[in-house]
Amino acid sequence: MGIEILEKPGKKVVLLGNEAIARGSIEAGVGVVACYPGTPSSEVPLALSGVAKEVGFYFEYSANEKVAVETATGAAWSGVRSLTAMKHYGLNVASDSVLPIAYLGVKGGLVLMVADDPQGWSSVQSEQDSRYFAKMGKIPMIEPTNPQECLDYTKLAFDMSEEFELPIFLRTTTKTSHSIGTVKLGKIKPPKIKGFFKKDPARFNSIQRPNLQIFHEKLIKKLENIEKKYSSKLNVVFKGKGDIGIITSGVSFGYVKEVLQMFHADLPIAKLGLTFPLSERFVSDFIRGKKKVIVVEELEPILEDFVRQTAKDVNSDLIIHGKDVFPTVGEYNLETIIPGFEKILSKRIGIDFKKHKKNVDNALKDLPPRKPVFCPGCPHRSTFYAVKKVFGENTVYSGDIGCYALGIFEPFKMQDFVVSMGASLGIGHGISEVSDQDVVAFIGDSTFFHAGMAGLVNLKFNNGKSPLVVVLDNNITAMTGHQPNPGTGITGMGKKVDPVKIEDVAKSLGAEVRVANSFNQKQLIDALNELKKMKGPRVLVSRGECRLLTKRLMYKRGVKLPVFEIVNQKNFEGNANDVLNNFSCPGVIKEKENGKTIYKIDQNMCWGCSVCMQISPEGSIKPKRDENEV
Repeated sequence: MGIEILEKPGKKVVLLGNEAIARGSIEAGVGVVACYPGTPSSEVPLALSGVAKEVGFYFEYSANEKVAVETATGAAWSGVRSLTAMKHYGLNVASDSVLPIAYLGVKGGLVLMVADDPQGWSSVQSEQDSRYFAKMGKIPMIEPTNPQECLDYTKLAFDMSEEFELPIFLRTTTKTSHSIGTVKLGKIKPPKIKGFFKKDPARFNSIQRPNLQIFHEKLIKKLENIEKKYSSKLNVVFKGKGDIGIITSGVSFGYVKEVLQMFHADLPIAKLGLTFPLSERFVSDFIRGKKKVIVVEELEPILEDFVRQTAKDVNSDLIIHGKDVFPTVGEYNLETIIPGFEKILSKRIGIDFKKHKKNVDNALKDLPPRKPVFCPGCPHRSTFYAVKKVFGENTVYSGDIGCYALGIFEPFKMQDFVVSMGASLGIGHGISEVSDQDVVAFIGDSTFFHAGMAGLVNLKFNNGKSPLVVVLDNNITAMTGHQPNPGTGITGMGKKVDPVKIEDVAKSLGAEVRVANSFNQKQLIDALNELKKMKGPRVLVSRGECRLLTKRLMYKRGVKLPVFEIVNQKNFEGNANDVLNNFSCPGVIKEKENGKTIYKIDQNMCWGCSVCMQISPEGSIKPKRDENEV
């Protein structure tokens, strides 16, 4: 990722929507990019971090989204164009600062890219609709439909931001961010990377009354002017025939075009690119004279409610269809919206979706289920195994956001709930205070820096019963694509720095701390037994590098990855159930050979963590170091 986004102007290249946003930022002359990785937005910072040095702008992975927004804002207040990108739940974290920044405004362009995740492809919390934040915060929001618009709208967002001195939301959904399309590249504007913050009490002092109300009035006026100027530029009517119209935005526009082709229908379509402020003039002009309007939008009925409100004064007899025929949950696709169009248009296109689903289910029924599992050699598998050995099944296991969320599945079942980043400590604390249950709170290294430290402070401050906190430190932000964090010792631009040691932070916050090697079962169990006897804030840092990262680094160095093999079937057989069903490494397999049960380690699946050897009878598993290069 990265080489295509630096191709010459005028060239057509194939990009992801997120990569197109990165290219649009570069063409706009972005000077500062600050992000915390969060899928489905992750490819934006990934692409930009890889080219920051070459292009000449500053890039950082911040500790969390709130800090990222604040960093970008400080640069924008100093006259430097800035970007931050986050997922919908990252906007929740950042919102504490995002909302007041709209009142204070900006000087250099500030673009807040947010990616929503209908269907929850990379999110476990909710199908949040971030369009409500635009309305609540009175922050303009524009929505691209395809990769070319991702590029073009990003550049436009910077221009809008500087023209009206406001931050601008650039909203996508998973399908928009991860769609692939041909994009025509434009000229790259040299980045401005130096600025100057000019003190201006009249602008930045929101504490003194009635300044806050004055700022609010100015913000409302800016929105009115944005609607007047940009409604005609970002909102487009595709002419058609008849008295039935369609209003849509974002990726749903693409589905609408496909459906109309399937129905051989030529209906007028109003495509909204400016989804806040919504234009009453634009919508009024479109619905005037229509008999019916079909509103197609994923998640909440935000456009639909606006159309209903507008129609009362413009076309009170208008029949409006939206969430009466389309779902409010999940991601849209053709199967989702075709039945709705069939009802509205009283026309069938001959697809029996019930029969189709039945055929698909029949085709899949004999396939073995593919459950989400930890990678071979994952340090988290070893940690979960050791924790369960010490604390058992009756302990409450407080979950958090990261690869270790897979601990919710069999055989571990050690994430009893997952709410938000850092919540494992706070919720675990609440359970500890009101029950006599043992509680273990899991949290990853990146998540600890993101949102775990405040929870640990709270445990010390309210120094009573406390869950045991297990920090799963795999030396990287793994789930979102191996981005660095404060503990990795390298910045987003590849600069080596002193890593922030989790154990030092935890000790300074008043916790009793032990550090163990994730791949050393004896160390883990000894440390866990020791901490289990203590009271108050206790932290185990289970440190073991993500095995994917290890594998890649060893490959680059030309070093062989050690693998293991079962050398004594009889010895291993007595403990096979524990290794297969409780430790559950996908590399250890059970087979029938000549009518006899045998156990093997798949040499292609073994990534050399050695834990299977540690938990098996002595002499049953040994290293096999002379084969299988990485």
